[in-house]
Amino acid sequence: MTTRRFHWRAILCLGLFVATTASAAGAVSSQHAIASTLISLAIVLLAARLTTLVVHIGQPPVLGELLAGILLGNLVLFGIDWLEPIKADTTLKFLAELGIIILLFQIGLESELTKMRSVGFRAFLVAIVGVVLPFVLGTWVAGPLLLPGQPFMTYLILGAALTATSVGITARVFKDLGKLGTNEARIVLGAAVIDDIIGLIILAVISAVATAGSVDASVIVILSLKALGFLVGSVIVGQLGAPIIGRFFSLIHTGVGMKLTLAVCFCLIFSAVASYFGLAPIVGAFAAGLSLDPVHFKHFKDPHIIDDIKVAMKKSNPAIQKEVNAIIDPLAEKHIEDLIEPISHLLVPIFFVMTGMSVDLTTLADFSIIGVALLITLIACLGKIAAGYVAGPNVRHAIIGWGMVPRGEVGLIFATIGKEMGLISGSIYSVTVLVVLLTTFVTPPALSYLLRKQDAALT
Repeated sequence: MTTRRFHWRAILCLGLFVATTASAAGAVSSQHAIASTLISLAIVLLAARLTTLVVHIGQPPVLGELLAGILLGNLVLFGIDWLEPIKADTTLKFLAELGIIILLFQIGLESELTKMRSVGFRAFLVAIVGVVLPFVLGTWVAGPLLLPGQPFMTYLILGAALTATSVGITARVFKDLGKLGTNEARIVLGAAVIDDIIGLIILAVISAVATAGSVDASVIVILSLKALGFLVGSVIVGQLGAPIIGRFFSLIHTGVGMKLTLAVCFCLIFSAVASYFGLAPIVGAFAAGLSLDPVHFKHFKDPHIIDDIKVAMKKSNPAIQKEVNAIIDPLAEKHIEDLIEPISHLLVPIFFVMTGMSVDLTTLADFSIIGVALLITLIACLGKIAAGYVAGPNVRHAIIGWGMVPRGEVGLIFATIGKEMGLISGSIYSVTVLVVLLTTFVTPPALSYLLRKQDAALT
């Protein structure tokens, strides 16, 4: 079977799948709500899996998941409205949020804290430039030139939306291509966390100005200290507390189930605490992964095959035992990452499909909105790409810059809050949403191309 014939058959299967599942969703919509949610969940998961055919054309799976969401979310344009309830399904929204939390927890587990520290200053520089430059360009250049006659607060919201970085999109691309261990990935992940803190402060300041007409400098200081305190404190508490907690629960049971439960609970608790501090839950999930990385639940049982090898080696020469342990111990330490992997396969695609479903293609009907959005998207990309060039030597600056480009759900939050507060009109909201979507969709193929090009240069 040729590759072209495979692609056509895959696309045909996708079309048949959409038609049949849409009919199934319509038939069950009048029945019990649980049944409707289960059908919707099956549709989202299967659509995500089917559209991974983009891998055959050299693109990361996340791009297929986003495209699946766009397809499902805009079937109403073709008279198929049975899938519309999926967009408002609170259970799926929760699972999507849980999916992105698990993804960032995974990323934290696979990141080494010592190596993250080694690129800390460079990540800080990238974050500062990646926030300041887009904010200035959006507020004082793109806004006044492309959207003349608007209040200054409107331009502030636009500039703030351009500062955001959605680490979920970039992290997924790095993970799919096996590049999480590179300095470029570490810099981008570190910069995205700092970016989130700065974005929180900017949003708080704009909200305070909009409601009270002014803002007290003490508010900015308190917000900054809270965010910084959470990040530093969570890693310290996690590293000191995890071995004690792990030892206690290992006295109850040392099996894989307890090990997995403890790890997931760490992730959920850290995410909740981050929310209480006013940060995105994904920041807490990432911090939880970093905290557990050096611990690896050493009081729990190793995977069975590793345990069997150790038992078999007990009668061998001590020198040989030492050499074998040096090889297999890292495999045992990685076991928690392997346990999380199936959960990630199930939940993470839900987030990206649901993100794609939020895309309203009817916004493309207004050519003036498209033109303005394209120009602002160009400015948004240039601002982040330029930030990559302050990352210092021995890294690919373009990879870092493109890694900071997607605005994703973070940019949508800025736009939505601005609209709810009456700071931006419906048309400017559409422009902002389109910019967010364009930066989100352009990143996976661009980043994938640059990473593959880097591999080709090294071979």
